[in-house]
Amino acid sequence: MKSAKEYRNVPRTIKYESSLADVLKKIIEEKKSHLLVTKNDKVTGILSEKDLGYFLLTDDTERKLDEIPLSEIVKKIISIDEKIGLDLCAAMMLKNEIGSLVVTSNDDTIGILTKTDLVRYFTKTHSDEKMVGEYMSSYYAWQYYDTPLYKVVLKMIDEKISRIILRNHNEIPVGIITFRDLFELALKKGAYENILDNTDPTISVIFPRKGFISESGFGGSTNASEIMSKDIVSVNYDDDLAKTGKLLLEKNINGAGVLSGHGNIIGIISKTDIAKAVAFLK
Repeated sequence: MKSAKEYRNVPRTIKYESSLADVLKKIIEEKKSHLLVTKNDKVTGILSEKDLGYFLLTDDTERKLDEIPLSEIVKKIISIDEKIGLDLCAAMMLKNEIGSLVVTSNDDTIGILTKTDLVRYFTKTHSDEKMVGEYMSSYYAWQYYDTPLYKVVLKMIDEKISRIILRNHNEIPVGIITFRDLFELALKKGAYENILDNTDPTISVIFPRKGFISESGFGGSTNASEIMSKDIVSVNYDDDLAKTGKLLLEKNINGAGVLSGHGNIIGIISKTDIAKAVAFLK
């Protein structure tokens, strides 16, 4: 079994004293979904893109991003020694319902390990060993394609999920909405609407938070179909799990639909599901 040291990434850091505007700039510029938070040059916390998304979509204050301190959403780190095997790392992520671990050597932070790294390991070392159907999640959240956007967003928040499948009224899946779709919508609206702060094109991704979850805002006047991605990436129930992991990495997505032999979506396979496979490797 490979160790955390062999698959860790160089950490990207941000100071504890930063604002959410600083966080957003860094996530966008460096294209990283996790940032380590430092205080007096020592790693003291962690922040994920998902943490930021949930906060911005649910916060109902009128504050600008540069008025919101990072301290309001920073999470405690869970760390592991560099010599720990990836199977134990996967088990820790699943137990604590987190997407990353801080990797340490002699109590010094040397990197970060994410579910993406676990998928990368699995695709390289366990080809033709496991089937998608063994690890897929049978439940998947869905809404009808003509549902108002605010209802879709509220469901994502309530269920703490980052994707939702959209069906037509013949119960056929026709699209998908992810947090990334919402981020892109916020980018577009921030570019031409005076939401909260238009002084900086990056800071203007302030997430028109009241608009997303308000029946009277654009979340009520916009149907899910208007922003959904029609390309639902899918795999078959009996496909090789390692090849599916490679597909997720190539497409830079966190999950794909699982099709039955009749072409119906019967579940979702995600990076979390592949982490489960890693956790139970012998």
